Amino acid sequence: MAGNDDYQEKRWLALVLLSAAQFVVVLDASIVNVALPSIGRALNFSQQNLPWVVNAYVLTFGGFLLLGGRTADLLGRRRVFMAGLLLVAVASLAAGFSTTEGQLIAARAAQGLGAAIVSPAALSIVTTIFSDGAERNRALGVWGAVAGAGGAAGVLLGGILTDGLGWEWVLWVNVPVSLVALALTPRLIAESRVSTEARAFDVAAALSILVYAVVDANSAGWGSSQTIGLLALSVALFAAFVAIELRARKPLVPFSIFRIRTLTGANVVGLLVGASLFSMFFFISLYMQQVLGYSAIHAGLSYLPLALLISVSAGIASQLVTRIGYKPVLAIGLLFIVAGLVWFSRVSVDGGFTTDILGPSLLAAAGLGFAFVTTTIAAVSGVEESESGLASGLINTSQQIGGALGLAVLSAVAISRTSEVMASGKSSLANGLTEGFQSAFLGGAAIALVGFVLTLVLIRGRDSRAHVELGDGAAAEGAEA
Repeated sequence: MAGNDDYQEKRWLALVLLSAAQFVVVLDASIVNVALPSIGRALNFSQQNLPWVVNAYVLTFGGFLLLGGRTADLLGRRRVFMAGLLLVAVASLAAGFSTTEGQLIAARAAQGLGAAIVSPAALSIVTTIFSDGAERNRALGVWGAVAGAGGAAGVLLGGILTDGLGWEWVLWVNVPVSLVALALTPRLIAESRVSTEARAFDVAAALSILVYAVVDANSAGWGSSQTIGLLALSVALFAAFVAIELRARKPLVPFSIFRIRTLTGANVVGLLVGASLFSMFFFISLYMQQVLGYSAIHAGLSYLPLALLISVSAGIASQLVTRIGYKPVLAIGLLFIVAGLVWFSRVSVDGGFTTDILGPSLLAAAGLGFAFVTTTIAAVSGVEESESGLASGLINTSQQIGGALGLAVLSAVAISRTSEVMASGKSSLANGLTEGFQSAFLGGAAIALVGFVLTLVLIRGRDSRAHVELGDGAAAEGAEA
C-alpha cells in the first residue's frame, strides 16, 4: 500500500513521462515529411514508393490501436507500455541503419506497431492514476498540449535534423527518448490491469485494409478494381469482426461500451477532427515550399506560433471543461477550426506568412487545442477502470484513422482541382497547386462543420453538466480535507 502511495505522489512526474512518450508517437507521423527528398536520394526510392515511408507507419498505427489498448487492460498497462517503448526504440534504430527502401518501409511499419502499443497504454495509465473530474482534466490538458504540438514540432525538428545531421537522425532521435522513458517507467508508474482469467484477442485487420485502400487510392485510382476490392474486403472483415465479437466470451471490443452515447459521439467527432485538421499540416507545408519557395527550415519555423498556441489553448480548454463542461468547449473549438480552414482556403500565389498563414494558423491552433482535449475527456469520462484502455484505444483510433482517411480524400480533392486547372494550359504550376490547396482547405472546413453539428446532436448536455458537478464535488472534498 505504501508503494502505491509513493506512486500517487509521483503521478505528475509520471504524466510528464507519459506525455513525452505520446509526443514521440505524434512526432513520428510528421517528422519524416521534410526528410523525404533526402531519404529518396540516399536509398534510391522510386517516386511511387516514397510515400510509403509515411504510409507504413500510419497503416500499422491506425490498424493496431484497438488491440494495443485492450492488451494494456488485460496484460498490464505498465508492462505493455514498456514493451511498446522498446519496440519503438529498436525499430527506430533499424530504420536509421536501413540501406534499401524495403528495409526502411518494414522498420517504419514496426515503428507504427510500437506506437499503437504505447499510445493507448499511456492514455489508459493517465486515466487510471488521475481521478475523473478537475484533476484528470488538468492532466489531459497537459497531454493534449504536448500531443497537439507534436505534429507542428515534427516539421520543424525534421528540417533541423535533416539539414544539420542527416536524414538518419530523424529516425534515431526516438532511441534515446524511448530508452530514458523505459528506464524511468518502473520508478514512476505502478502496474495495473483488469483481473481476468481468460485473455482472448481478436485482430481487426479491417482497419488496416481500409486505411491502405484509401491511402493508395490516389495512385491506384478510386474506381480501380484494387480500391473497390479492398474496400469490399474491409467491409466484409468488419462484418465478420462484429459477428465474432458478439459471440466471444472476452471480446476485444465489448460493444456494450457504445451504449455510452457521449463516448460514441466523442469518437465520431474525434474522427472528423482528425480528418479535417491532420492534413492541414501537410497542405500548409506544400504551400510554403512549392508555392512560396520556403526552405525546409523556414517552413518549420513558420509552425512555431501554431505549436505554441496549441499548447496554450489545450491548457485553457482543460480549465474551461471543468467550469462549463466539454460540450460547449468542443463546439467552440470546431467553430475555430472551420473559420481557420475557410481562411486558409484564400491562400494566394503571391501571398506571404503574415497575410496568408499566420492568422488562419492561430485560429486553427486554438480550435485544435480545444477539440483535441475535449474529445479525449468526453471519450474517457464515465468509463469503468476495467475498460479505460479500450476507451483510450478507441479515441486514439478515431483520431488517427480520421487523419489518414482525411489526408487521402483531401489529397484527391487537391490533385483533381490542380489537374483541372492545369488542363486548360493557361495556368502556371504555382497557380494550379494553390487552387488545389484552396479546395482541400474548403473540404476540411466542411468536414469540421459536420463535426460541429454532430457535437450538438451526439454529445449529451446532461453528461457534460454532470462532469462539471463531479469537478465541483471533488473540489469541495479537497477544501474540506
